[in-house]
Amino acid sequence: MPRMSSLAALVFVIARAAAHEHHADDIPEGEAVSADPIDSTLWVHIAIQILSFGIVFPTGMVLGIVRSRWHVPLQTFGVVLAIVGYFLGHAHGGRQFAPNIHASFATILMLLLIVQVVLGVYLKLHLEKGVHAWIRRFTVMGHGVVGKALPVVSWVQMLFGGITALGYCRDDHLGQCLAHFIMGSAFIGYGIILTILLLVGQFWLKRSGRSQEFFDSLLIAAWGCVNTFTEHRWGGPWVANDLQHTTMGIVWWCAGLLGVWLSRKRDGRPKRNIFPALVIILTGWGMSGHPQESELSTHVHTVFGYTLMAAGAARIVEISFVLRDQNSLSDNDMEETNSFQYLTPFLLYTSGFLFMGATEEQMALLSAAHVSHVSYILLLYSVSFLLFLFVAMLLHLYANYAWPLDKTQPKSMANGGINGHLGQVDRRVKDAEEFELEGLMSEDEEGEEGAGASGRRKQNGRVG
Repeated sequence: MPRMSSLAALVFVIARAAAHEHHADDIPEGEAVSADPIDSTLWVHIAIQILSFGIVFPTGMVLGIVRSRWHVPLQTFGVVLAIVGYFLGHAHGGRQFAPNIHASFATILMLLLIVQVVLGVYLKLHLEKGVHAWIRRFTVMGHGVVGKALPVVSWVQMLFGGITALGYCRDDHLGQCLAHFIMGSAFIGYGIILTILLLVGQFWLKRSGRSQEFFDSLLIAAWGCVNTFTEHRWGGPWVANDLQHTTMGIVWWCAGLLGVWLSRKRDGRPKRNIFPALVIILTGWGMSGHPQESELSTHVHTVFGYTLMAAGAARIVEISFVLRDQNSLSDNDMEETNSFQYLTPFLLYTSGFLFMGATEEQMALLSAAHVSHVSYILLLYSVSFLLFLFVAMLLHLYANYAWPLDKTQPKSMANGGINGHLGQVDRRVKDAEEFELEGLMSEDEEGEEGAGASGRRKQNGRVG
């Protein structure tokens, strides 16, 4: 009861804070922000929220997947940081803002966080008798879904924060701003998915019975259908780059359908193909050719196009020459990677940041500040290096907890039970699909599971 009372009080306080209005007297008419600089309180708010939602919560999510005892303490620390940062966002002076999407979405994000905390507290209470047994099953599922969605929602909110801080993406700039941030985020997301599949996802991919290009082509076809019918306001005149964007959508769904068809052999076995990579090359070439209004924007878009084309070319080389149409380098060690395989995900990260950083308003701001395209592009490449580092560290953390290397066992056994130990491979695939807190299972369930495992060992003639 005290915990529930505290949560209810927290919801009330957040609702009151959400109703707080910043003074907009200093905002010029027709503008979204005042001319005042960002004060120290707001900078602290930005730093704390990046730390909590950008670093602590994703790390805690990984620890939750592997059922680490550090999951709850770390997520608790993140919640405390997020609450402090939330109230600092309503207590700043300096620059003032008109009503905006970042402030509105903050309430949604915090309520989502409260839901996650409530679900976690309920699971830790181990209420499993009677109706709680039925409730618990759906609570575990909801806790997992919300936990995995939180990093994505947090990314969206951080983008909203950057846009709001500068007063961008309003009126006539909204359309191109949405296109840049949505497509840029899609490239980064695709790069993260490729990194996951490269480092820890090969067992899941093998179990699915599909090649990676099947899933890539399916998403490309779906995205192409959306672009075909949303990039132009049908019934109206064709303006600006409408035709180019629409034809790019057509290329996506056409190539996606071909990639899906070619992703299986006649006997149903998965087959690699290069058409998703070819779509990436064509997309980079098409986007780099967009007419721009400034020299800086032309340079940034050109490098973006070259980077995206390089990602597609690197993917073709990887599939055709490094892997020779196989899913991995070795059937005996599916974690083995070639250094060249890291290139495609990194270039996708960089392409995403370059495209998100090339909106009209950003280019105008940098041009007015006399920032060269070389300095700006190198800075965006640096951010890509850091994101790749963070993703790799999280995956390393996951692999170390999920599949610890036992020095007393042969390497083949530690790496997934190859050489006949298929049960170990199945265990790793199962572990990769689970999302549950440490200690969610009751003592009775753990006892039954331990007894079952002991019986299986005896049946197989192995004890201890």
